[in-house]
Amino acid sequence: MQINSLRGLLTEYGEVMARSRTALDKAIPAVLAKVADRLPMVLVDTLREQWNGLARLDQQIEEIERRLRQWMKEDKAVKAIAEIPGVGLLTATAAVATIGDAKAFRSGRELAAWIGLVPRHTGSGGKVTLLGISKMGDKYLRTLLIHGARSVLNHRKGQDPWVEKLVGRRPPNVVIVALANKMARTIWAILAHDRRYERGYVSTKAA
Repeated sequence: MQINSLRGLLTEYGEVMARSRTALDKAIPAVLAKVADRLPMVLVDTLREQWNGLARLDQQIEEIERRLRQWMKEDKAVKAIAEIPGVGLLTATAAVATIGDAKAFRSGRELAAWIGLVPRHTGSGGKVTLLGISKMGDKYLRTLLIHGARSVLNHRKGQDPWVEKLVGRRPPNVVIVALANKMARTIWAILAHDRRYERGYVSTKAA
């Protein structure tokens, strides 16, 4: 957000830069020197301060991630669900912090619905039309699961027949949501039953 804000301000003054952080850091000293000839110094100094603030944000992010890694190292639940493909450090810690006692949910389906990873539907006269996902529940956790599912889909190597079958008959976004839903149900199963992740595990009970 800070980078986009800085790029947007400089674009207003005719200085367009590439989107990446590396490109910004490389170009901005010369850009600030260039605009200093036609902009008040108080504005140039403010832009420079905003750029320097990115380094402070990097340090804060690094410290937060260090704490999260330590949490994962010490917390059995976080460590267990981090083994699920598509569930990384941020998703694992966010899931444990947000869900709390997984046994408060009767099933993985109920948890997925609570997060907002189930389709809304409408209809009358016996005809039901499926809409987009409900987007109820915790937006941050839902977004992380969606991103994780997208990563799994983009890097798949034909190892999951369930995913491959779905890819063959559904649009990509539908597959991503379905995979995120499956990830949420797997998280519930691991937390509620206090067990480790097992690739290819098939439950005999409804999740």
